[in-house]
Amino acid sequence: MKHWYKILSVILITYTLIFGLLNKVPRLDILNETIRNVFYHVPIWFAMLFMMSVSLIFSLIALQKNTLKNDSKAYNAAVVGFFFAIPGITTGSLWAKYTWGTWWTFQDPKLNGVAISILIYLAYFILRSSIDDEQKRAKISAVYNVFAFVMMNVFIMVLPRLTDSLHPGNGGNPAFAKYDMDNGMRFIFYPAVIGWIFFSYWLFELKNRISVIKTKVDD
Repeated sequence: MKHWYKILSVILITYTLIFGLLNKVPRLDILNETIRNVFYHVPIWFAMLFMMSVSLIFSLIALQKNTLKNDSKAYNAAVVGFFFAIPGITTGSLWAKYTWGTWWTFQDPKLNGVAISILIYLAYFILRSSIDDEQKRAKISAVYNVFAFVMMNVFIMVLPRLTDSLHPGNGGNPAFAKYDMDNGMRFIFYPAVIGWIFFSYWLFELKNRISVIKTKVDD
């Protein structure tokens, strides 16, 4: 039963993909049927934040114990997290088109923060690839990863709440759960969050196994 979370992730994601489209949702102005995107866009971002948190933890352990294994896990978690950022930003852009009338607006601090955060983690990957010495790479990239995680949270979690923002739950706007997420939506939304987080961890485990195999082959 050590693979229980993999089975559960498949079941939960399948459940949310199907019933997220079939379940009745509140009829709201502007949002209309696009509110269903809350079952996909938001849980994917939860999975991304979860993996970036895992990456941070392994970077801190790598700094403390000075081990290449933990540095590799930190990198793998960041790769998986970055992978989830792509569909996260894509579904968000699609949602913006049908609710705000544009694929992207620079008037929203959260969208800008997401773009900056992606660039920050791209710099993390470039930094790692530019350093040949493994020990030096592990230390420098771990320090940078801590910086990247802090800045990401500042740009997408803190600043949007302090300034005007179009996003629900930011800039004085009420979050979905406060005014329009009924119990029917919650029975889909929360399983979606759990399912995508489990799926992200599954990908993380696979990435770690690939890294181990690659290391053995190189040796």
